[in-house]
Amino acid sequence: MPEKPLIHYQAAGGVVIDPNSRVLMIERTVDGVHEIRLPKGHIEPDERPEDAACREVCEETGFCDLEIRADLGWRTVEFDRADATVVRDERYYLMALVSDRRQAPHFVSEREALFHPLWVEDFEAAERQLTFEAEKDVMRRAQTAMQTKS
Repeated sequence: MPEKPLIHYQAAGGVVIDPNSRVLMIERTVDGVHEIRLPKGHIEPDERPEDAACREVCEETGFCDLEIRADLGWRTVEFDRADATVVRDERYYLMALVSDRRQAPHFVSEREALFHPLWVEDFEAAERQLTFEAEKDVMRRAQTAMQTKS
């Protein structure tokens, strides 16, 4: 069996909190699989990771009035799709929602049209609900960053 092609790219996203310490995530069901994720997406050529993170959160949730509070660092995830092996370098930021004004999300793809914003009561509840362990680790980093800033 031939090896699957390797797809390697960078993505950026955020752990967004509101003034009540709720955490913003996205919920989606694709091909019958339900997931709860952190908003993130591709870093475009010549785009700074923090700009990509803000853009992606805005595109996927409609919440665009954001302020970066802390850099949560890079992490690399690897997974197999039917057609390829994917290696994704992810950069996350702790973000604060400055205002709850929401604009209609600007969906780039049909896949993103399936995203629904989900506010969860706090970091612990958010960590329990996240689908993937790598994102649970990011949530723990965000909680540590918040405690450090307090």
